[in-house]
Formats: sequence, C-alpha cells, structure tokens
Amino acid sequence: MEEAKKVADADRIEYRTYRDEADLQTIISMIEKELSEPYPIYTYRYFVHKWPQHTFLAFLDGKCIGCIVSKLEDNFKHYSRIVKKRGYIAMLAVHPDYRRLGLGRKLVKKSIDQMKAEGADEVMLETEITNVAALRLYESFGFVRDKRQAQYYLNGNDAYKLKLFLTSSIVDED
Repeated sequence: MEEAKKVADADRIEYRTYRDEADLQTIISMIEKELSEPYPIYTYRYFVHKWPQHTFLAFLDGKCIGCIVSKLEDNFKHYSRIVKKRGYIAMLAVHPDYRRLGLGRKLVKKSIDQMKAEGADEVMLETEITNVAALRLYESFGFVRDKRQAQYYLNGNDAYKLKLFLTSSIVDED
C-alpha cells in the first residue's frame, strides 16, 4: 500500500469496543492471521464476554485492521491480604498493510486508559523474546521485563513477562 495513502487513512480509522458475535468472528480472524499462537474459541469468549469494554477494534472503511483483547480483575494475595487490580493484555494484532502508523500504539493506549479509568494498579502481558517491535512498543509505555519464560509458546520460543506499574504503592509479590 502506498505510504502517503496509509498516512491519510490513519486519520479515518474508527475505534470501538466489542459488541457481539460478529465482532468475535472478526477478532478471531485477525488474531489467527497475525499471531503465532492458536487459541480455542473459549479463550476468546472468556475475554470478550467478561470484559467487552477491554476489547477494542480498529476499522477503516468498514474493515477491521486491528484489535486488542484485554481484561482487568482483582488479584488477591492471601498471604498479604493485598488486593490489586491487575490488567492483562492478552492479544494485539494489526493488519500488515497498516503497521508503522501508530495503530498498535493507539490500541494499547486505549486499553491502558480503560484499565486506569477502572482503577488498575498494574498491567501485564507476555510477548515472544524475538518480537522486537512488540518489545519496543510496550517498553515505550513503561513496561519492564519481569521474567523470561522458557519455551512459553507452542513454537518453542521463550517469552518475556512484561509489567507496567500504574500506582506507586505496588509491592510485587509474584
């Protein structure tokens, strides 16, 4: 796709949250094409039905060109009696023709902003250690590499567990 057209198109992208089963099929199609890890339909339904406000889709001229699937829930530590609101970014995908326009950045920001609005203390995710673009993106938001998880993905690649601390009172106990 011509670069000047892509930049002009970026201003016309519309964002919205998950609505219904038609969106679910759109999300599944996007994720299956763009991510290396296969997910059963139950995984998608778990996220989008429990946390629809944390699933964002990006459309250009009626076509989905990106999506992010996330959640936010209480994380209770029994031994410390501390309850933290922990966000989790499960999946992020951008159509190859629309990469390098800031679409992934906008989707991540929308997800984090929604989590902040609901009182999140931290956000976490995993990404392949070989996915340099994703690591740069998340680290630009302030995510830090927490752990390296050996052979985390089905393809045998390791993952980094990344964390973004949103409140200063967090004492990490995992």
